[in-house]
Order: sequence, then C-alpha cells, then structure tokens
Amino acid sequence: MKTIKSLLLAGLVTFTLYSFTTYVQEGWNIPAEYESMANPTADDDASIAAGKALYNKQCKSCHGAEGYGDGPKAEDLDGELGDFSSEEFQAQTDGNLFYKITFGKDDMPNYDKKLANANDRWMIVRYMRTLQE
Repeated sequence: MKTIKSLLLAGLVTFTLYSFTTYVQEGWNIPAEYESMANPTADDDASIAAGKALYNKQCKSCHGAEGYGDGPKAEDLDGELGDFSSEEFQAQTDGNLFYKITFGKDDMPNYDKKLANANDRWMIVRYMRTLQE
C-alpha cells in the first residue's frame, strides 16, 4: 500500500512540475543543454546597445518597442507574443531565450540563419533583460 501511495505521489509531483514548466515555457520544448547555458556576451553598455539595435531591426515589428507584444505585425499572428517585461518572462534562463530566438516555433521564426553569429542572438537576449518591469 505504501508503494502505491508513493507512486501516486511521485506521479502527481511529476505531473505538476511538468505542467508548470509547460505553462512557463508557453509550450516550448527547451532541451536541457540550453536551460543552463550562460550568456557569453559582456554585461555592459556596448553589448546592450548592440542587442537593442539588432532587436529593433529583427524583433520590434512583432514584439514592439518595449517588448509588450504590440508591434505593428502582432495582430496578424496567431500565437502569444509574450510580454518581455513580465516577471514570468524574465524568470526564464538566458539559454531558454537564446533557444527560442535560434530555433523559433509556430509564428516565431528561427534566426539561426538571419543572425548566423550566435553572439548577435545572445546580445538580443542581453537587451531583452533591460525590458523588465
């Protein structure tokens, strides 16, 4: 009987953690190796400025100037664009954000070819951190 209760409890905990992770990740399946990736770009004004310039060119039309998901192309998209200033968004690891930019999903295009230099994508992540509430 203890074994059955233990298995049920373990299953419930696993389901809860999976559901929470899925909610926070907005249905994204982020490989574990990206979860713990550290941003290799410098946390300085130059990297943030470069990230902002890249964001303005590549991301702003959908995600908006402040990252609220209110860019001019946003209403034509089906998916949730997110609010980059939100606590939930900012709680994601840099590796998660890098993965999403790199590989895309649904309406979010992949940028591994448009921004072939990985450091460019990392600098966008660096800039996105400045959009918090």
